[in-house]
Amino acid sequence: MTEALKRSQFIFAAQYMDMSHEKKSLVAVHGIVCHLPQSSRGYFGWPSVTQMDDGSLVVVSSGLREWHICPWGKTVMNISCDDGASWSQPQVIRDTPIDDRDAGVISLGGAKLLVSMFSSDPRPFEHETAADAHMRAGWHDHLTQLYDDEVAAHAGSWILLSEDAGKSWSDPIAAPVSAPHGPIRLASGRLLYFGKDARDLSTAGILCAVSDDDGCTWRVLGEVPLPAGTTSANYHEPHVVELPGGRLVGLIRIENAAPVVDLEANGFPHFGIMQTESDDGGATWTTARTAVVRHGSPPHLIRHSSGTLVCVYSFRQHPFGQRAMLSYDDGKTWVHDFVIRDDGPTWDLGYPASVELADGSIFTVYYQQVRVEEPCALLWSRWRLPL
Repeated sequence: MTEALKRSQFIFAAQYMDMSHEKKSLVAVHGIVCHLPQSSRGYFGWPSVTQMDDGSLVVVSSGLREWHICPWGKTVMNISCDDGASWSQPQVIRDTPIDDRDAGVISLGGAKLLVSMFSSDPRPFEHETAADAHMRAGWHDHLTQLYDDEVAAHAGSWILLSEDAGKSWSDPIAAPVSAPHGPIRLASGRLLYFGKDARDLSTAGILCAVSDDDGCTWRVLGEVPLPAGTTSANYHEPHVVELPGGRLVGLIRIENAAPVVDLEANGFPHFGIMQTESDDGGATWTTARTAVVRHGSPPHLIRHSSGTLVCVYSFRQHPFGQRAMLSYDDGKTWVHDFVIRDDGPTWDLGYPASVELADGSIFTVYYQQVRVEEPCALLWSRWRLPL
């Protein structure tokens, strides 16, 4: 740990009790990527993180917005060159007239970066959002100036490419799927994007798309079959990891967002994680099944250098916070609900994503309020696998 981290952060010990009631503990250092409590557009959410070849950390998110849903969402980037001790100011890399959300990021080697996001029409939410009347009044003029053809031109799932570490970006490239943390890079160099069909983020299925030209073009390979008692409307926001032998392990958020079925009555979690695998590069997948987590989502996966699979997710029941589940056998079994932190003021938090740092520690970013009266900030935790 750097001296800067020791000076500027604090140690947090979180306790976890597994199914055998044996207490385990995680020790984490917490810090801030971006926090603008005095700004009327200081809300940030749904971040992702990658590490470049030079060691710098890149975090992208939807930021400089007013609320969970609003017309002002922008795709922004923050960079740290000292393992997270300090961060650049947010740099806007995409700002359309509609709501730009859910930014993912991966390093493509050298100075090359790929950023993913989706842009959505905020007009249907003008009178449904939890934002206060003053906020909504400020949106009205903007929303009434949006036309259907303008919205259609910007809506959807998009890819941006940079060859100079984010100083400049390509024109947006349409992607066939969408997921909060975007695609991954396989050992072969191919990009694999495990996501919701971008044509219908509400009710379409979970697809696997690939790119063999660093994200310039994409093609869909396969779709995840779903178990009886659920519909595609229940499945959202997946992520995937590649094992050394090439097997893909995918985790998917399941939620009864649309009251099509009573998930819990049918043995599925109401807000939890499902699992699927592919042994042929994503063309075919096993039928999604319930993972061990009964509450918490959406998932983000990495494979630690120790061989441990690490999935982080948000916990939106009291005590609110960020948690992890670990697999020591390539996803066959999981130990869940390791508490990274549980001091979230409200449910509006999460979407954690992780990278492994050079010393084997795990660096996880997420969004969460610092204080309940403030807009959501980008925060991070640096922690180690339990012994």
